[in-house]
Amino acid sequence: MGRRHEGMMAESILNGKSILAVDDEPDVLAVLEEEILDAAPKCKLEKVTTYREATQRLESRTYDIVILDIMGVRGFELLNLSTKRNLTVTMLTAHALYPQSLKRSIEMKARAYLPKEKLGEVVPFLEDLLKYEYLPGWDRLMKKLEGYFNSRWGRLWKKSEEKFWKEFAQKTSTKRNNRKGK
Repeated sequence: MGRRHEGMMAESILNGKSILAVDDEPDVLAVLEEEILDAAPKCKLEKVTTYREATQRLESRTYDIVILDIMGVRGFELLNLSTKRNLTVTMLTAHALYPQSLKRSIEMKARAYLPKEKLGEVVPFLEDLLKYEYLPGWDRLMKKLEGYFNSRWGRLWKKSEEKFWKEFAQKTSTKRNNRKGK
């Protein structure tokens, strides 16, 4: 099993990895499960719907990737707990899809910030989390989602926090294409 890549079946690097998905919407968790297990049937995916369940799992287990909804499960609190344990975290949101949430996710050391509208493309984003270090990963993510963010928030969405975004762009561009292990 795997996804087609240039005419060949490519096995996902998510196979054999452990992922915790936290969202208060069971249908979102079902889509995540379908997308991830379609591409990586050997991936161990755990799904929880409450903040309490999530804290119990995060305090007692280790995961290769943690996917956190921002709103319904107190995602930023869970992000703080996760990064203290050096876990790789992506934030997932529909209701908190704002430039301020993106900035806060970066400042709190999330590795990615994905709109729920992009759930159908979640696997390549998750694979990038494992392939790229923090800054190069954000560089790739921002390039992939720049058009989406511009259409969603307007082309001047970085203006109110111009200093932050300029510094962030400089940091990410100096570390370009830095894969893990290289």
